[in-house]
Amino acid sequence: MCVIPRVGGVVRAIGWLGTTTAILLALTLTLPGRAQNPAPAPIPAPAPVPVPAPTPAPPLPAKPSAPAPEPTETPPPVAAQAPSLPPSPTPPPAAQAPEPAFADVFSQLAGHLLGVVVNISTTQAPPPAAKTAQDAPQASPGTSLDDLFRDFFGEKGAPGAPRAASLGSGFIIDPSGLIVTNAHVIANADQITVTLSDDRVLQAQVVGRDAVTDLALLKVDAKTPLPAATWGDSAKAKVGDWVLAIGNPFGLGGTVTAGIISATARDIHSGPYDDYLQTDASINRGNSGGPMFNLAGEVIGINTAIYSPSGGSIGIGFAIPTALAQPIIDQLKTTGKVVRGWIGARIQPVTDDVAESVGLDKARGALIAAIDSDSPATQAKLKPGDVILTYDGKPVDRSRQLPRMVADSSPDKPIKLTIWRDGKEAEVTLTVAAYNPNRPQPQPPAPDQPKPPPTVDALGLKLAKLTPDVRKQFSLPETARGAVIVEIPQGSLAATQGLRAGDLIVAVGENAIGSPDDALAQIAAAKKAGRKNVLIRVEREGNFRFVTMPVETG
Repeated sequence: MCVIPRVGGVVRAIGWLGTTTAILLALTLTLPGRAQNPAPAPIPAPAPVPVPAPTPAPPLPAKPSAPAPEPTETPPPVAAQAPSLPPSPTPPPAAQAPEPAFADVFSQLAGHLLGVVVNISTTQAPPPAAKTAQDAPQASPGTSLDDLFRDFFGEKGAPGAPRAASLGSGFIIDPSGLIVTNAHVIANADQITVTLSDDRVLQAQVVGRDAVTDLALLKVDAKTPLPAATWGDSAKAKVGDWVLAIGNPFGLGGTVTAGIISATARDIHSGPYDDYLQTDASINRGNSGGPMFNLAGEVIGINTAIYSPSGGSIGIGFAIPTALAQPIIDQLKTTGKVVRGWIGARIQPVTDDVAESVGLDKARGALIAAIDSDSPATQAKLKPGDVILTYDGKPVDRSRQLPRMVADSSPDKPIKLTIWRDGKEAEVTLTVAAYNPNRPQPQPPAPDQPKPPPTVDALGLKLAKLTPDVRKQFSLPETARGAVIVEIPQGSLAATQGLRAGDLIVAVGENAIGSPDDALAQIAAAKKAGRKNVLIRVEREGNFRFVTMPVETG
């Protein structure tokens, strides 16, 4: 299995060997207590004898004595019913029923769901043979990679034979033969082979793939309807919920593992839409593309990556939630491609310091750091320093929620935003555009060479005016406006914030500045307003970001 390393030790759970599918199964714990139904049977029998007497007893105090003889006559019936007392021991066996019922639930669910999970293997044509000895690739006998191939596949075949590229997992979502897996499982494949749970081997065609979310949709022709999984709602998954995983780890097909949801909304820095479910169900190489089922037997996640220093499972696996995956798969099924919304605003998180600097009650929303030219954000007159609080009526609690909200929006759809600007909320409407992955990135302006002039101390920095010499020294364009940082004390807060000489301060708070004197005036205003920190907008080589600095240093 070809393991793909990820940031911070996160690796893709695919490889030369197997494919694992995580399956969360819904267990209905309604079995306990049902076995006690036999016990009530003896109760109705005695009821008819004493019940008629007690009913009139409350109105007339004299009547209680009359019923007294009746109880004396009742002994015979009681004795007659003595045989009915044995049912009372019935409850103890009923109390033991939950144990086998709970244990059986996993095997029943696994047996029911194994049929929807498939193994996926890909082959790739070998590189063309070298024409000369000098051009021939150098062999690497004895390397760990060679050893792994030998261990799992035996010695290499004859030259020119196709070689296995990867093995992974997948699951059927439609009886017609539609199969979901990870895009990295079928990357660069010349041939894709699907093995069903009944050992039938079928060739698959790619309906569509989306590398951004690492999802792919395949199609096989099975001649007969196939068992299919059903989508569940990952938004309802809670930490602690039981899950099952079924897949093909290390080539061991049909492997079932169980665990719980360890966390939700995990960001593993693998892409702009990270929102993974984390599980401790054992997931290994070869599990990629397999489903994770909830206790109702519904797919709520697609196993994609593991965190592992060693390459094996240590109980930290990640699955793409169906709330993200299902709309992507629906688009691939309909058009074979994914169309995403785009507004042209570059954002950064709102920290506690940023929130305090702009007067927000708490850290929330997404701070706009820059606006792309000729974009929906430009047309809606959004500007750097605005904080997007809601998008299409949905609150933006964390900045990384916004890219996914925008991506899920249909192009040409009008969207209402609530933004924070100048210390208060405002409503803005923009029209979403279609995202173009080939759109050229904004180019930084052409640089020039300059020299330094007199400086002003502000926020623990030495700032200078934009003169021709300064522009030349720090390669700043003629269009640049603001105050240039010409010196930063070593080990200062500004240095730890990543600032450096040549950075251009273009705004303090929400106000643009054109000189160091403007910066001093804005800092003084923030100090007078009782701010502990001031937000400065910094430009470097055409890229913008915000940094907070304590007002006291000014």
